[in-house]
Amino acid sequence: MEFIFNFFTEHIVEIVIVMSLFNVLLLLLYIIRGIRISSITKKYNRLVGDSDTNSLETILLNYIDEIKDAKGEMLELKKYIENLNDRLELCLQRIGFIRYNAFNDMGSDLSFSIALLDDKLDGFVITSIYGRDESNTYAKPILKGESTYPLSVEEMQALDRAKRQSLSR
Repeated sequence: MEFIFNFFTEHIVEIVIVMSLFNVLLLLLYIIRGIRISSITKKYNRLVGDSDTNSLETILLNYIDEIKDAKGEMLELKKYIENLNDRLELCLQRIGFIRYNAFNDMGSDLSFSIALLDDKLDGFVITSIYGRDESNTYAKPILKGESTYPLSVEEMQALDRAKRQSLSR
């Protein structure tokens, strides 16, 4: 017993230093664990949010229901967009316009031809010929880019300009 007592008395400084280092190591481990627990607590609170219940199962089931609802709404929006795209094909979206002087003795380019087509190249050409005493307006139907009526040079130019345009999707 005296041997142990002598050992402690002779090496008390070393023992205190080792015990102090061990305590510092334990303190560092305690701080690191506290930081990790704080991080996990923040993540858990973010997951739970403002929920009245603390059951993780209930929270996850609520999230799954919300995801299913969002998917349903997304499918409805997709159908709506497809419907709009189908309807857009029937809207006037290709326009060709040309102004010209129909008569040599007239001043400005007061006559015009305008072609209005949908995505399927269906539509019409409107021509207005301005004269000194009168102005005449004509409309000719266009089906698949062609007219069953003869077209003037200006009407063909307007139709060609309209055919070259397209809405990009």
